[in-house]
Amino acid sequence: MEKLIGRREELRELKRCYESDRSEFVVVYGRRRIGKTFLVRQCFADSYAFSYVGIRGISQRQQLDSFARAVQHSAGLPFIPQMENWFEAFACLRQLLEQMDPSQRKLVFIDELPWMDSSKSDFVSALENFWNGWAANRSDICFIACGSATSWIADKLIYNTGGLHNRITSRIYLRPFTLAEVEDYLSSNGCDWDRMQIAQCYMAMGGVPYYLSLLHSDQSLMQNIDRLYFHKNAAMREEFGELFFSLFKRPENYIDVLKALAGRQSGMTRQEISQHTGMTGSGLTRILSHLERCDFILGYSKFGVKKNNVLYRLSDFYTLFYFRFVESDRTQDEQWWEHNMNRPQVTAWQGYSFELLCLLHLKQIKQGLGISGIATTASTWRSSGEKPYQIDLLIDRSDRIINLCEMKFSTDRFVIDKSYEMRLRDRRAIFVAETRTRKTPVITMVTTYGVMPGKHSAVAQSEIVLDQLFADAQ
Repeated sequence: MEKLIGRREELRELKRCYESDRSEFVVVYGRRRIGKTFLVRQCFADSYAFSYVGIRGISQRQQLDSFARAVQHSAGLPFIPQMENWFEAFACLRQLLEQMDPSQRKLVFIDELPWMDSSKSDFVSALENFWNGWAANRSDICFIACGSATSWIADKLIYNTGGLHNRITSRIYLRPFTLAEVEDYLSSNGCDWDRMQIAQCYMAMGGVPYYLSLLHSDQSLMQNIDRLYFHKNAAMREEFGELFFSLFKRPENYIDVLKALAGRQSGMTRQEISQHTGMTGSGLTRILSHLERCDFILGYSKFGVKKNNVLYRLSDFYTLFYFRFVESDRTQDEQWWEHNMNRPQVTAWQGYSFELLCLLHLKQIKQGLGISGIATTASTWRSSGEKPYQIDLLIDRSDRIINLCEMKFSTDRFVIDKSYEMRLRDRRAIFVAETRTRKTPVITMVTTYGVMPGKHSAVAQSEIVLDQLFADAQ
């Protein structure tokens, strides 16, 4: 059986819910390919009282027929139950569970539950009736609902304002792997790359377990990227459309927002996104909220700004790589990555992706700085003056220090020359002048292999290297 990597807290929560002395309604959600079903199966070894997998894109009649066959199989019936609507379907499920040993915990697992809610169906109302009218009043039901359509999960279950309001007893959201978990995953699958290669792999496809499972350990990272992205009918080339259609209704609007962010390395405010896309009001708010919940974008507050203080950045590595190199590729060069590794656009992508890598490993940066136990606030800052200075990560600490983080990707030790030293000093001075902070600003370099010692390197008062981003800092 394949090894379960990470997910320690999620596994503990699933087991707690199963061992609870009350009925539990558990929601396991997260983006497509993140490992939701695998987690549940690893935890319970498929020992369900009842299980069903929703089918995307079929009618309610077809979905009910499929559900009826699942009930027939679980109950060992010689016939297929007749179900005209979801109320009757959940009544059949209730009858099945009532016939089981009352002293035994009953685990019900429904995978891809959002796909069962076809247009104009009574699915949500029937689910409310099943839970509120029966299951919640018992102590032996553990109902696990799983789904990739995160927006549906959030709107119809977690933030439901009707009969399911506050009925979810546990929410388990699966995020992409950290660098440490990716290293563990690759090692367990016979891929012994060094940490620079693992970081570059992460920058190309993120920490999504399924994407990592497509890697061939007998190929180099460069060969894998060409095979997965640039060969004809390559898996990661074809994945893009499926990904967004599985997560969102009307995915075109979501993709438009992501494209806007992909073109602005420094990030965009909500107003800037609105101006670029033409989207406004609650519709844009909803899209930004859904994208943030699915880990496609990252919202950082702007230091010292009270209004419109969120700066959004595209934070999904796969989407960024696709927009930068795959979507516009018309060369039909199946070795495009190998042939273009030294192009300026690849260098620019490496710099931006490494910044994202650092932002998403803030816990590891804090641990490396020895400030894990200190209260902190992470934010970003833009100069309002003539010089377009920006600091992508500030760590504002309760001990009256602010780490001004400079994140730089390099294939060797990073060299701070005279001009860069002056730029860092100038940026720090402008930051102090504009924000009027009374705290001590400390320039912190976050690099792959550290800063090369020299007469200009003293401007960096602390540093973090790539190895520290691989720390297990859960």
